[in-house]
Amino acid sequence: MARIAVFGANGTIGSRIVREAVGRGHQVTAVVRDAHKVTDPDVTVAVADALDPAAVARITGQDVIVSAIGGGDGPHHQAVIAPSARSLVEGIRRQGPDGPRLIMVGGAGSLRTPNGTQVWDAPGLPKTILLIMHAHGDALDYLRTVSDVRWTNLSPAAQVAPGERTGRYRTGLDELVVGADGDSHISAEDYAVAVLDEIERPAHVGERFSVGY
Repeated sequence: MARIAVFGANGTIGSRIVREAVGRGHQVTAVVRDAHKVTDPDVTVAVADALDPAAVARITGQDVIVSAIGGGDGPHHQAVIAPSARSLVEGIRRQGPDGPRLIMVGGAGSLRTPNGTQVWDAPGLPKTILLIMHAHGDALDYLRTVSDVRWTNLSPAAQVAPGERTGRYRTGLDELVVGADGDSHISAEDYAVAVLDEIERPAHVGERFSVGY
């Protein structure tokens, strides 16, 4: 059993990571800004701001901190993605050399496509989507400078949305995972499966990997 704290636990991805972790018997702390929004009796609630390293440092006794902070939770939320990566790393550093591992929900924008371009180079992408993609890219660039905290960044397929939990997926590294049908997609439920599999069987410490069907 691992002790797992999830920032962004109320979001589309975060809530499914919490559900998957609880279902596997892990001890889960949902780290939120409003405790009243967490109603799961199997989850411990902690109130903290991911942008405050001192608050992050007070989330002690964890094996893993998961950041499910994304840009889909409201206007301008993409602005917190990269700063939260820096704050979480600093908060973990303040816990000392035995601090928890960090797993960050990443974005697909910087992944290489089969034709050699990056996802965010596709024509016609809305400006708001591009801002989120590049914010995730900035967070990843920062993580790649970090050597004293055990981090992992997990990029989803081009399309990730609520759906079925199949327990099946394929992985890559810096490339977009594309199915035989030419589409790149994964359910939020199976993305959470991949996160928990990485927690239980670490294979990508200090790197980004990607997931899709």
